[in-house]
Amino acid sequence: MLIGLGVAAVIALFAFGRISPKVHDHDHAATGMAMPQGNAATAADFKDLLQKAKERVPAERLGEISRLENAVVRGDVQTQQINAYRQLYLLWDGLNEAPIAAHYAGEAAKLENSGKNLTFAANLFLEHLSHTQDPAVKLWEVSSALELLDRAIALEPGNDTLKLRKGALIVDYTGEPMKGIGILREVAEKNPDFLDAQLTLANFSIKSGQFDKAIERMDKVLERTPNEPKALFLQAVAYQSKGENEKAVDLLRQCRKMIKDPALAAEIDEYIKSIK
Repeated sequence: MLIGLGVAAVIALFAFGRISPKVHDHDHAATGMAMPQGNAATAADFKDLLQKAKERVPAERLGEISRLENAVVRGDVQTQQINAYRQLYLLWDGLNEAPIAAHYAGEAAKLENSGKNLTFAANLFLEHLSHTQDPAVKLWEVSSALELLDRAIALEPGNDTLKLRKGALIVDYTGEPMKGIGILREVAEKNPDFLDAQLTLANFSIKSGQFDKAIERMDKVLERTPNEPKALFLQAVAYQSKGENEKAVDLLRQCRKMIKDPALAAEIDEYIKSIK
């Protein structure tokens, strides 16, 4: 089984500009996910979340919020609304109410119809997901992020990074994991050199116990890009999970030589010590 330190190192290695995959399935089979299903799978309502958030806001800020909410009264309504949404995003972000802030960033992005801003807003939801404990709020965040990603993909149909994020999100947080796997595999097969896609699918395999599939996928990556540290690391995790600690240590040492980040290098050193 994967040890906690190994999982932490996976997260560190995947932290390069996208949400770390926290996966439960693999290339060819999916067993479901942690989100509630059936009657329990009801998304939170934004109006309710907003009201609860307002109850936590200092009284002197409520007037400013109300003014912005009612800012559109005449003239160039869309421009006014975009500006109001942007200001509401900044205000709620400053109040450390991340989900509410993300909502307003998303509303502005929809009106702007900007792929860049839609992606930014989607990422705000994605970044907060791991901190969300309430299943209903989590489901609302997932739905919001998927809508924003779909709009961004419609504007940038060739953007495989957006498709990768969408696929991983579907696998992790919806009741249609195979749909997400299909998106990920389509991206990986279309562009075998897209490292993020290969790493994500390998990580899915590891989390589901399909260690040989992860090793095979990383073998193909290493054939194209020898000494890729992330591929070496994921292979090491797969071998260690199979109980082949000697092979895992050898791969980790190869990976360790290429790591320039001192903190990550130290983490890998500790991982090696834990399995020797």
